[in-house]
Amino acid sequence: MRLNQNILLLGKKVVLVPYTPEHVPRPTLRPCRYHEWMKSEELRRLTASDPLTLEQEYVMQHSWREDADKCTFIVLDAEKWRAQPGTSEESCMAGDVNLFLTDLGDPSLGEIEVMIAEPSCRGQGLGTEAVLMMMSYGVTKLGLTKFEAKIGQGNEPSIRMFRKLHFEQVAVSSVFQEVTLRLTMSDPERQWLLEQTSHVEEKPYRAGASEPR
Repeated sequence: MRLNQNILLLGKKVVLVPYTPEHVPRPTLRPCRYHEWMKSEELRRLTASDPLTLEQEYVMQHSWREDADKCTFIVLDAEKWRAQPGTSEESCMAGDVNLFLTDLGDPSLGEIEVMIAEPSCRGQGLGTEAVLMMMSYGVTKLGLTKFEAKIGQGNEPSIRMFRKLHFEQVAVSSVFQEVTLRLTMSDPERQWLLEQTSHVEEKPYRAGASEPR
């Protein structure tokens, strides 16, 4: 999705930036962090992901940027980002957060997912803030009023996180071994969400130049 290509969202624990080719560097420059992350069998199991070749990673990055039904932000560790002015975003990467707008019958519904892949960044609330910021973006910029999260049954930390964010379980698939949780943005829920993200700053973004300000 190109709608968010010039936007940086600055939170307390995370910085959300658009997914650009810089985040999937050619191996001749430095190892691709995404590719290294996805070598982890545990991470692939928790995210229900298949291993990709480097070329497939490049194709995916292009797809996420161009497809109108996908919105993604790279999650940067805000502490590292602030502490290392001028460093590459790729070195501050913690994971990603995504919205899928694929229900043609209900354009107000977004499927949301988050991955905090960097081991040193887990268990610190980065995923929670990233989801809240993405939901706020979806409500205020994309007109979404409902969110769904499909999570592997074995991914208890993610299930607990979404339940803390007021999502309720609506379905279980024994075939796909996943649970579906949903949140409808009533007026009180919308107010709560905007209060939770009132600290977030929106700044202009230029790839490779999102230095702390």
